[in-house]
Amino acid sequence: MNKKILKNIEWSILICVFILITIGCVALYSATQSTEHDELFKQLIWLGISVPIVIAVISIDYELIIKSAPVGYGIMLVLLVAVLFTKPINGATSWFTIGSFSLQPSEFAKIFVILTLALVISKIQENDKSEISKPLKLGLCLLVLAVPILLIIRQPDYGTAIAFVIATIFMLFAAGINKKYIIIAIALTVIILPIMYFFVLPAHAKTRIDVFLNPDLDPRGSGYNIIQSKLAIGSGQLFGMGVTQGNQTQLGYLYPKTTDFIFSVIGEEMGFVIAALVIVLYVILITKIIYIAKTAKDDKGSYVAVGIAGIFVFHMVENIGMTMGLLPITGVPLPFVSYGGSSLLTNLILIAIVLNISGRRKKSLFIE
Repeated sequence: MNKKILKNIEWSILICVFILITIGCVALYSATQSTEHDELFKQLIWLGISVPIVIAVISIDYELIIKSAPVGYGIMLVLLVAVLFTKPINGATSWFTIGSFSLQPSEFAKIFVILTLALVISKIQENDKSEISKPLKLGLCLLVLAVPILLIIRQPDYGTAIAFVIATIFMLFAAGINKKYIIIAIALTVIILPIMYFFVLPAHAKTRIDVFLNPDLDPRGSGYNIIQSKLAIGSGQLFGMGVTQGNQTQLGYLYPKTTDFIFSVIGEEMGFVIAALVIVLYVILITKIIYIAKTAKDDKGSYVAVGIAGIFVFHMVENIGMTMGLLPITGVPLPFVSYGGSSLLTNLILIAIVLNISGRRKKSLFIE
């Protein structure tokens, strides 16, 4: 890695990620008191595995990484099919279990779908930027997205599927897609959502939506987790009850407190100040990634960076929103903070790709 690349890298992104990981590890330390910190130790192992991979990803020119992305995309499709035949965990066939560790291919698929989609969009726009708005060309882009999404929904994992959709919307918007498609998409969403609710969604998904609208419908059942989460965040007040001192966290009322509701642990034990800091760090992180997208040296770099920004926007808004009762519970982890090896490694690779793009940027090629 030469000095010019190191000089151009947006180091503030790494600082934000480091602080988020640190806060996450403190929260995991507290949340794993009853399990002798098993999940914390696994998270630290995954962090150690991630560091050399991040360095390697930053060192390789991102153009080469993007060119080879279709191979990884194909491998991910095979894994997404294979994982459907594994033993269900909490009702979902989303993980390959290897000893005491598990791998979630849908997480790694985020990387290759974004890279492949950026490659496809840039190929379509080689001679004319407006080509992306032609139905057949746009259909090709959506096909790249549709295949993995259908496989992920089959697991079922609706939260991760939505993350793919949000990333694609960000990328197509950056590519200058005709605004009529955005209007059509909004209209179709308004029409399709009620149909999905009544005729497509499984019972547990409908229950989550009903509980989101009124947690008191089933306070001891489906509404229990969100009620306990809101109690935890509220009881933390300004400075928190102290690490390892939270009532909801330590008495087992929060579940799952190391993944979906890790932000509730932070709110209860570290208070509003640290919880607000977490949100500010994400805002800075996402803003910096969008700036890198605007200043990338080519379109491919711009599209990849803005797609990654879309992933982080969705995960931050959905996870924090659901812990506060502002959005339905989907089981989406909080990047860099929640426990999960596949999630941590995937998010750090995405950050490495962004740093790779920032280190080689020259000028903005963002669509006006």
